[in-house]
Amino acid sequence: MSAEEHPQTNPLIPKQSRTPYHISGKPEKQDLVDEYKGKNLDALRTPALIIDRAVFARNCAKMHEHAKALGAQFRAHVKSHKTPEGTRLQLLSNANETHSIVVSTVMEVCEVFRAGLMADGTVKDVLYGLPMAPNKIADLSALTDELSAVGASMRILIDHPDQVKVIEAWESTKANHRRWSVFIKVDCGSHRRAGLKPNSPAFDYLLRAVLASSSISLYGFYTHAGHSYASTSFAEAADHLLSEVNAVNDAATAALSIIANTPGFPEPREAFVLSVGATPTAHAATSELKAKVESGLNGTLELHAGNYPLLDIQQLNTSLITHSDIAQRVLATVISYYPGRGEDGSDEAMCDAGALAMSKDTGPRPGYGDVIGKPWRLSRVAQEHGILTMMSPASFELGPLQGDGTLKLGDMVQIVGQHACLTLAGYPWYYVVDSDVSDGNVVVDVWVPWKGW
Repeated sequence: MSAEEHPQTNPLIPKQSRTPYHISGKPEKQDLVDEYKGKNLDALRTPALIIDRAVFARNCAKMHEHAKALGAQFRAHVKSHKTPEGTRLQLLSNANETHSIVVSTVMEVCEVFRAGLMADGTVKDVLYGLPMAPNKIADLSALTDELSAVGASMRILIDHPDQVKVIEAWESTKANHRRWSVFIKVDCGSHRRAGLKPNSPAFDYLLRAVLASSSISLYGFYTHAGHSYASTSFAEAADHLLSEVNAVNDAATAALSIIANTPGFPEPREAFVLSVGATPTAHAATSELKAKVESGLNGTLELHAGNYPLLDIQQLNTSLITHSDIAQRVLATVISYYPGRGEDGSDEAMCDAGALAMSKDTGPRPGYGDVIGKPWRLSRVAQEHGILTMMSPASFELGPLQGDGTLKLGDMVQIVGQHACLTLAGYPWYYVVDSDVSDGNVVVDVWVPWKGW
C-alpha cells in the first residue's frame, strides 16, 4: 500500500504525500557519457556546469583530515551535488572513510538506496536533515524498514513537541512498534532556521517529551551555524565552531540532568552524538580546538558539512579557502558586447548564463559570480542571460590572468557563482573533468543529479 493510500483515523496524522522515486525521470548516464566523454569543453552547449573531480576529491580528503584533527566522526551532507559519484568521494577518500550521510529531501534517501550505496555498505547511516513533516511519516517509516533490511540506519530530526505526538500516533497504529532514532535540532546562534536554544523553556519541554516517549530513542543533538558563512577569518569561523560545540554539549548536559533526576528515565545505552558543522566552521576544525573542548564533552563529537567538495565565491570570501580549491564553475558564452556602456565608460558584455544557470544567491561580494582568468564579474542577471562588467584589478582573485583580460563576442568564459548548492540545482547533468589526468578541459565523465522531493 502506498503512503498516500494509507488509511488514517488519527487527527494527528494527515493524508500522506508520497515521493514518486519510481517514476522520477532522469537522463541516462551512459547515453550522456557516450555523447560527451572525450570532448573538449569548447564543444559543449552552454551554459554548462563543470566539476573538476580531482579538486572535488582533494576537498573531501581535506575535510576528513579536519574531522580527525577535531577527534570527531564525519557525516557528509550530499544535498549540494545529489549524485552517487559525489557521495562515494565524500565518504571514501585517501585520508579516511565514513559511512554516514545527511540528506535534505526524502528523494535523496530513495535515490541513495536505489543507487546501491547502502547494499554495498558505502552508506550505513542516514539522517533526514529537516524537521519531520507529518505528511511524510509514512514514506520515512517505509524507508526505515528498507534501510534496516540492508543493515543501514535511518534517523530523523525534530524540533517541536507536536512532532513527538505525530510519531507516537503513527506507532499506535502498528502491530510491531519501533523507536525512531532522533536528533533534536539545536539553535546555536542568530541564524533563525530550524532548532531551539538549549537554555530555553521550549527546549526543556521538547526534551522531556522525547525522553518520556516510548516511540523515540534520542540519538543526539544536531546544530548548524549557517551564520558562519559571514566569517571572513579563521578566528571568526573557529569561534562559530566553538559556539556549535557548546550549544549541543549544553543540550546533552540538560538531557543527562533530566534523566538523572527523573525516576523511570533509563540511562542512555550509548553516549549522545553531538553533531556540529557548516563548511566554514568545519574548515576551522583543528587539534587545538579539540584540546579546548574534549574534556568537557557529554557525548561523542560528529562533524558535518556539505558545500565543501564544491566551494564557491561565498566560501572564498571567508578566507578559509583559495580559488584553486573551488571544484565547480559554469561555462558560458559571450553573446553580445557593449563598448563604453558601463560605469565610468567601461565595457559590458552579455553571456548566456542568467538566473536559472547561476541562481540569484548573493553574498558579501558584489554580483552573482566572478569569471576565472578574466577581471569580469556577473553583475546583473535575467532569466536566461547575464551582464558581465569589468572589475578593478584589486578585486580580481580568480587568476592567473588569461591573455589581456578582454572579452569579445563568441568567447567562452568560466564563472564561479556565489553559492554552488543552488547553482548546481539548475542543471540536468554535470560535465566532469579531471585536472590530475589532463588539463581539466576534457570531459571524463557525466554525473546525473537526483531531482525532486
